[in-house]
Amino acid sequence: MSIRVLTLEREYGSGGGVIAATLAARLGWKLWDQLLTEEIARRLGCECRAVEEREEKRDPAYYRLLKAFMKGSFEGSLNAPRLNLVDTDCVREVMQNLLPEIVQAGNGVIVGRGSSYYLSTREDVFHVFVYAPFEERVRRLESTGKSEREAVDLAETVDRDRATFIKQYFDVEWPARDRFHLMVNSAMGDDVAVAVIVDAMTRYDTARGARPSDDAARAARL
Repeated sequence: MSIRVLTLEREYGSGGGVIAATLAARLGWKLWDQLLTEEIARRLGCECRAVEEREEKRDPAYYRLLKAFMKGSFEGSLNAPRLNLVDTDCVREVMQNLLPEIVQAGNGVIVGRGSSYYLSTREDVFHVFVYAPFEERVRRLESTGKSEREAVDLAETVDRDRATFIKQYFDVEWPARDRFHLMVNSAMGDDVAVAVIVDAMTRYDTARGARPSDDAARAARL
């Protein structure tokens, strides 16, 4: 069975989003990054910002208390549909339904959102984790306009939220290295990282006796 989709999990600030976009362009595959957020928002009937605030994160403590109160309250159960609250659970539910559809359509690169864990049992999905030394991640974040203090704070806290999310919903310690076919250090350069990923995916398909997709085979020759 040939690889239909590639998932890319990443440390924050490692450049995983840029690498994923380059991979998608090189393979000629659809990039499911912002597009994934937009599709979830469309299905939930809300703004993208509401989804972005709940992706790869637990709901904040005050919200969990509010939700628990509403579940235990008759008035709360009546008002909940009208409030149209977007929380981690409803985003997860949409993700669980959407990701198999993306794999079925094929030729897609999915960035984060726990996709590597939702699809961990699929034999037609190739899982990649991109990481980088802390100093490199801070440098990349600073290059996007963040101050040094902002960059350090984000590099320290965003992955902590992701780890908490993965632990709660999949009961594994993030990143759970055994869930990935390949882990790549982006400090070697984005172009090198892309070449390594494409080559590894193509070789993996061939080693399994599957015929790599024409897109992957062509990209590996570039």
